[in-house]
Amino acid sequence: MGITRRNLLVGAGFGAVAVVLAACTPEPQPTKTPSPGTPTPTPTIPPGAAPEPAAWMRSTWSTDPYARGAMSYLPAGATPQLRADLAEPIGDRVFFAGEATDDEHPGTVPGAIASGRRAARAVADVAAAGERVAVVGAGAAGAAAARALADDGMTVTVFEARERTGGRIRSVADKKWPIPVQLGAWLSAGEDDGTLGAELAAQGVHRLRFETPTGWSKDGAAPTVDETRVKQAVAQAANGPADVTVVAALKASGADPADPALAAALAWLQATTGADTAKASSWYPPAFTPDALVGADGDVGLLVDTPLADLKVTLASPVTRIAHDDSGVSLRLGTGESLSFDRVVVTVPLGVLQHQAVEFAPPLPFAQRGAIAALASGYIETVWAQFDEAFWKVDADIWHVIGGDAPIRTWLNLQPVTGKPVLVGLVGGPDAEAFAKLGDAEAQATVRESLRFFVSATPTP
Repeated sequence: MGITRRNLLVGAGFGAVAVVLAACTPEPQPTKTPSPGTPTPTPTIPPGAAPEPAAWMRSTWSTDPYARGAMSYLPAGATPQLRADLAEPIGDRVFFAGEATDDEHPGTVPGAIASGRRAARAVADVAAAGERVAVVGAGAAGAAAARALADDGMTVTVFEARERTGGRIRSVADKKWPIPVQLGAWLSAGEDDGTLGAELAAQGVHRLRFETPTGWSKDGAAPTVDETRVKQAVAQAANGPADVTVVAALKASGADPADPALAAALAWLQATTGADTAKASSWYPPAFTPDALVGADGDVGLLVDTPLADLKVTLASPVTRIAHDDSGVSLRLGTGESLSFDRVVVTVPLGVLQHQAVEFAPPLPFAQRGAIAALASGYIETVWAQFDEAFWKVDADIWHVIGGDAPIRTWLNLQPVTGKPVLVGLVGGPDAEAFAKLGDAEAQATVRESLRFFVSATPTP
C-alpha cells in the first residue's frame, strides 16, 4: 500500500469545517496531565467492586470528533427511504457510501462494504477508464469502493484523516493481551457470521464464539435477556396510526421499561445496535441480536488493509471542502491545499455529515440534507479489562446484569477462549455517550462498579 503522510495543520480561518473526518473509529484517549497544583480527583470505589484491572483499554467514539457516533439507525418518524436518498449521486460527480447508505445491512461492516461496492458501480456507469477518482475515507466502505474502482481501471487516491486505515475497525496488538484488543467493529450475530467469518478465516483470523449467556443480579444467577416483550410491543405498534419510539411502544403495550428484566433487554439492544430505544422507531426498529455473538481473535483490519494493499492512500489528510461542477471535483485538505479529480466517493460517517464538518459547494441537494438531518447516529463503546486473576466463578461467556444500576450491563468473558482473565464490556445508546465523556479514572471506577455483581459469584446452577 502506497502511503504518504500530510501534516494536519488546521488554520483558524477554516472554522467548523477545519476538523474533518474520513474515518469513524476513535483512537484510545490519553490521560491528561494535571496542571501543577491541581489535585487529581479520586473516584469513589463502592464496597464490593471488582479489583483494579492490570490492563485496560476503551473506545471513545461518542465524543471523538473523528467519529460523532458509531452507526446509524432510524428514529421514530424516519423511513428506510432516507438511506436511499443519502446514497443518490450528485451530478455524476459526487457519490456517497457508508453503512448509513445501505438499506439491507445498515450499521454493520458488511453493509459498509456493500455500500462501497455499490458506489463504485455507480461511478463505473458514468466514468471512462483511467479517470481520476478520489475516495474520502479509508474505512470498510472506502476500501471496498477504492478496490472496485481500481479493478475497473480508474486511477484512485484515498484520503484518510487519521494516521491509520481501518475506519471503525480498530484492532490493537499488544503483548500484554492474549489477542488483539478490538476497540471497533468486530462482533456479528451468532446466526450470521458474515464478513467476520469467511474472509477473515482465509487470512488466518479465527472465529471466537460467545453463545453461553447468563443473567446475574445482586441475588445471584438470573434468567438471561428475553426479547419477547420487545417483539410483542413492536408488533402491536405496527398497527398504530403513527410511528412511536420503542420505549413508547412498550408502555402502550402495558410493559414497564424499568422492569429489571426488560431494562436488561433494552440495554442489550442498545449495546448491539447503538440505538437509543427512547428515540428509535418501532415501525423500523433496530434488530434484536440473538443472545450469541461471533468475534475474531486476530487483526480485523485486514478487511480494509487487504483491498488497499496496492493503492495510493494518503493519511493524515482531512478533506474540508468538496466542490464540483460539470467539469470535475475539487477537494480542499486541512492544509489548505486543493486537488482536482474527475469524481469523488464520500464515505465519512453520518455523525460527521450532521456536524457539517465537510463543506459542499454547491450545497447538497435537499434530499441529501433532509436524510442527514433525519437519520440518527447511534453510540457504542467497548472496554477491555484484564485482571491478575479471575475474581469470578461464572463459566458462561456472555454476562447480563439483570436489575441493579450497573452502568455497563453486558460483558463478554474471554477466559474460556484465551485462558486469560479478560472481560469485555459493551455499552450502547445514551449510556455509551455518558461513558465516553468520563475521564480515565472515572471510567475505570465505572468498570469496577459494573462488575461488582460477579465478584465471588458462584457458577450458574
